[in-house]
Amino acid sequence: MNDISPRVRFAPSPTGDLHVGNARTALFNWLFARRYGGRLVLRIEDTDRLRTSRVFEENILADLAWLGIDWDEGPGRGGPYGPYHQSERLSLYRECLERLIAAGMVYPCFCTDEELEAERLSLLSQKLAPRYLGKCLGLDEEERRRLEASGRPAAWRFHVPPGLIAFHDLIRGDMRFAGETLGDFIIVRSNGIPAYNFAVVVDDHHMGITHVIRGEDHLSNTALQLLLYRALGFAPPRFAHHALILGRDRAKLGKRHGATAVREFREQGVLPEALVNYLALLGSSFEAGREFCRREETVASFSLDRAGKSGAVFDEDKLRWLNSLYIRQEAPEILARRMEPFVAAAGYGKIGVSRLHGIIEAVRDNINDLTEIGDYLRIFDDEAYDLSPEARAIIAGPEAREVIASLLALLAEPLADDRGDPEDREDKGGRGDKVDPGGPDGPVAWEDGGGRGGRGDRGEPSDRGEGKATGDRAALGDPEAKEDKGGRGDGDGLGGRGDKVDPGGPVGPVAREDGGDGGEPGDLEASARKSDGPAFTAGSRGGDGLAGADDEMTPSHYRAIIERLAERTGRRGKRLFLPLRAALTGRVKGPELDRCFAVLGRASLRRRLEKALTA
Repeated sequence: MNDISPRVRFAPSPTGDLHVGNARTALFNWLFARRYGGRLVLRIEDTDRLRTSRVFEENILADLAWLGIDWDEGPGRGGPYGPYHQSERLSLYRECLERLIAAGMVYPCFCTDEELEAERLSLLSQKLAPRYLGKCLGLDEEERRRLEASGRPAAWRFHVPPGLIAFHDLIRGDMRFAGETLGDFIIVRSNGIPAYNFAVVVDDHHMGITHVIRGEDHLSNTALQLLLYRALGFAPPRFAHHALILGRDRAKLGKRHGATAVREFREQGVLPEALVNYLALLGSSFEAGREFCRREETVASFSLDRAGKSGAVFDEDKLRWLNSLYIRQEAPEILARRMEPFVAAAGYGKIGVSRLHGIIEAVRDNINDLTEIGDYLRIFDDEAYDLSPEARAIIAGPEAREVIASLLALLAEPLADDRGDPEDREDKGGRGDKVDPGGPDGPVAWEDGGGRGGRGDRGEPSDRGEGKATGDRAALGDPEAKEDKGGRGDGDGLGGRGDKVDPGGPVGPVAREDGGDGGEPGDLEASARKSDGPAFTAGSRGGDGLAGADDEMTPSHYRAIIERLAERTGRRGKRLFLPLRAALTGRVKGPELDRCFAVLGRASLRRRLEKALTA
């Protein structure tokens, strides 16, 4: 960069909602301005009187604000180069048109739409690129006056001189166009409204824009605009044309590919930070090959040198994977506030704040987008509790029913809480010396494998089925992220973490819920989420239909119950945990069981077990 602070602009037309492609252009301009200490100008190109809508304009401004793309000048901000709506700048365009008329660089065109369409089709039939062939260029003054007198309206065309039009693109390098192939183009329509190429040249010059960053579909427009800069005696800005966003069929992303508007993703529960992260990554790259990159890091590492020249395919699965990472990293109070409209839409608008926080904390590792919270709220709603066909199949057998009945009996027995006596903590695998699950005092390997695998180590969307771990959690500072095969597991801890335990070996006599890895020996505290007290506070029902805890279930309660249940039934792995999950949640996949225990509470657990036994 030179010593001049850059001035960039984003200039949407309020004729529809903000498309993710336009949002990416706005983001690139915003990142460029913030990276190099410049200013971002927001200009509204509202000269299309038929399609322009105030509602669309308000939506675009709201979506930009939601994305965190703030502008330094423009609507709501003001600035020294206003007004910032093109509809309020018509006198300036007229002044510049008069200069071109006086210089003989433009001429009136009286061609009708029908005549122009016939010319276009004729060229296409000859396998030639459509362009205006200059019919009205040769009209003499008498013919022009006759057409004007007949009432035929005239547009103004710029006469393109022959010769080379060349410029250096900051992304694509040297670009060249032949003037002979472009044809004379309209700069002011017959209704007096300036055409796009004319208006942007006038506006960019008078607003002091130094860099124009936009999509590659504007490359041919740049050639036309450079001719206007030259004709008007304006110094042109520098240009950068980034690649377009494509659908899976590698066509330009459109409605046929699914959601394309920022507002749609917003309504689908995508966090703004995740969408910004993905749009910045799409067709570009971060330093050191990273994929998860927070806003401040994105600004610091942004460079047009890393912007790709080829179209980038919009992968919604990858967006939702990134979204899940941001959900897991979001501060609980902020996440709860963002989930409020989705909670209300699911019919749980009256749920208490502390209750909601507890449930969100229980399920956040399982959620890809905020709309999914409704399904998980129903897990903890006694009135909505029901057994899915898969869950009914699991609990139908005598082995499963024995496990369920044994847990029901254990919940009726008093449970010692190992928090009070340090010696008890050492004996029971508390926060003192950890107990070896394979030793005499540790008969069970935990559902989550000790290190809580679950969805915490989800890899790329294409890797999820194999449970492949990635470095993203480690990059986020998560001490539990390890270079192993910790899988997604749909929240069940499938695919262990840390050193793997042989379920049949001396270290792990009781397998995990999925019958797989047992995690690091004796890491009982990991399964209790390293908590000094209750993992969640389960509130009262409060009329919201969600079960409350008559007796709180602490992590140590959960450990003690599972240990006793394993001893009493002789079951391990899936034979132990799958019947419990099916009976307590009505599903075969979902949040970790220790979290379910803590949120539901003893009374609700018993009611569900009783219902499962009578199913």
